[in-house]
Amino acid sequence: MRTSNKLIALILSALSINLFQTSAKAAEIPATFTFQGIGYGHGVGMSQIGARAKALAGESATAILQYYYSGTNIETATDTQILRINIGHLLTSAKVRSDSNGAQLQIFSGDISDTQTSAPIFTFPSKTTLNLSLINNLISLTATRGSKNTAISSGSAFTLRWTGTRYLEGPNSIVSLTSGSTLNRYRHGQMVFKVIRDKNLGKRIEIINSVRLADEYLWGVSEVPSSWPAAALEAQAIASRTYALAKANKLRSACDCHLYATISDQTFAGFSKESEPRFGELWKSAVNRTSGQIISYAGQPITAYFTSSSGGATETSEHAWGTATPYTVSVPDTASVDTALNPRFASWVREISQAIIAQAFLLPDVVSLNVLEMNPAGTVALIEAISSNGNTAVLRGETFRSRSKLPSAWFSLKQ
Repeated sequence: MRTSNKLIALILSALSINLFQTSAKAAEIPATFTFQGIGYGHGVGMSQIGARAKALAGESATAILQYYYSGTNIETATDTQILRINIGHLLTSAKVRSDSNGAQLQIFSGDISDTQTSAPIFTFPSKTTLNLSLINNLISLTATRGSKNTAISSGSAFTLRWTGTRYLEGPNSIVSLTSGSTLNRYRHGQMVFKVIRDKNLGKRIEIINSVRLADEYLWGVSEVPSSWPAAALEAQAIASRTYALAKANKLRSACDCHLYATISDQTFAGFSKESEPRFGELWKSAVNRTSGQIISYAGQPITAYFTSSSGGATETSEHAWGTATPYTVSVPDTASVDTALNPRFASWVREISQAIIAQAFLLPDVVSLNVLEMNPAGTVALIEAISSNGNTAVLRGETFRSRSKLPSAWFSLKQ
């Protein structure tokens, strides 16, 4: 059968139109989006860059805190509570080891409370690696010393104690925790290894360090450089103590902890912070000098939010997250936009991939973004995404900032 030239021409024309439309559609979906902005963090409460600038200008920790937390007072409270700090989240494996001379470590079955005593199921010396693996939804424990491997036990929860702590007499010992490529060191408290079900990933290992708020926890909080002026360190110590105290009464089911050791709450580096060469003792001294001091409003401890820097004025909790607090009003924060004081984030540009932007809005793709509304402090209030299928989604600026990993919500779209 012969195909007419006219029919061939029609087929080629249709193919050409289809290819053109497909190519045009592909071109309409950007591979990346570019943003420019100012500041780092949510911008609510104390600006750490601003606190440093005020300390350099001779202001006291109290003056700094009362500037950023309007209408507050500095009071004294009990801070001897034991906090459960999540130091390993959603893990399938980890390694624990101490190389301290004379160290002895003990493993107990179950989640042993701070005051509970029990007989250990396994005791091992320094230079022995404890291996944790998630096998059949349980934690499998083995120990490696040299070329010798020893099976210990399998279960849903275990507790680790070591010498030189409140729990076990003996030489001071440093315990290293390795998960993936991350290694942190811990001197105080005890560790709990526990299986918890995540709604998306299923069973995973959570690792919790139980430490005393007053010293064991605060000495390890790593939020600002320990080389900063004393008043800035003291302001941070008081803010960190207050923030932790506000979280001390409720355990989170997702981690069986009071606080995460990450920027989800405040960074807790453990012994790695207090043992910093030259400057670690300066941070510990700031914690000790401010012993028990907290920030209060109307006689109650506040939730002392703090941020690295802002876009020139701090943000309110209402505009960031939708919940107003009387002590987080917006105040000028000029240090944050000073390139000498904030060289990394007084101005920034970021290129974010299509995949991350689409995931942020829960859309199949994003062809365009539109800033719909701005907050008085200069942050993006609402941002809209439009998909190639015509669907739209709108996010609060701070939510979008967090999901897309932008430094702050003080941003604009760069054309």
